[in-house]
Amino acid sequence: MSDMTSYGKLSIVGTPIGNLGDFSPRGIETLTNADYIAAEDTRVTLGLLTKFDIKKPLVSCYKPKEQEKSERIIELLINGNNVAMVSDAGMPCISDPGAVLVRKCYERGIPVEVIPGCNAAVASVALSGLEVDRWVFEGFLPVPKKERAERLDVVKNLPHALVFYEAPHKIKQTLSDLRDALGGERPAALCRELTKLHEETIRGTLDELSHYYDDIEPRGEYVIVVKGAEITRAEFTLEQATTLAKQLVEGGEKLSDACREAAKTTGIPKRDIYAALSNENNHD
Repeated sequence: MSDMTSYGKLSIVGTPIGNLGDFSPRGIETLTNADYIAAEDTRVTLGLLTKFDIKKPLVSCYKPKEQEKSERIIELLINGNNVAMVSDAGMPCISDPGAVLVRKCYERGIPVEVIPGCNAAVASVALSGLEVDRWVFEGFLPVPKKERAERLDVVKNLPHALVFYEAPHKIKQTLSDLRDALGGERPAALCRELTKLHEETIRGTLDELSHYYDDIEPRGEYVIVVKGAEITRAEFTLEQATTLAKQLVEGGEKLSDACREAAKTTGIPKRDIYAALSNENNHD
């Protein structure tokens, strides 16, 4: 293996999600200076490179073959090549390939940097008009019915706004599933084709949105932002507060932060929630 000081650098580069005018000068410069560009789909990325007159060798790195392709890219980096990683649109690693490659770089001591760029989730949260001081990114829901129902059961009582991605051929079913699991009265925003010619944000309850495409054919890529659950402190018991804390942990929060948030939401002391969870863990 080569000396670490001779390793190349991996750059995670955010690219436009529609409007090419959103590509940052630093992103363009990074692709221009890279020795290789790793792409989710080389055909899509070739169009981007052609637009900005960038000519670099491309290496594919797509989800089904991400483990295998990442090893090839690691070899390039170990041999001193600088590699820029891009997805078809937005930030790599966020519901797109890239996370496996980043982990492999860290394991081998290969330097990694990020070139921030467009992200559909963040853009949609800003557009939603909902209370979004805190929000949870869920990405694409599981496809199997049982796994999907279990995931929605985990997040349905979170006080945070919820953010989902969905494809046009699945949007009707997903909106229906969200309505059934979270409640038809829950306010939400449906954002599609962000930064593109037909950009649109539709606001309403989940019941209203679930019927929006009854007579219209869905088109484009979607982001769904759903308002967090309304929680009344007076209704909370210690058991319910503990359940909320566990849901926050399952959603990615640290235990201490989850207990603090559950305490803030329910009015039940953090120490009591923490003690109840610790007691449960000790009996597992």
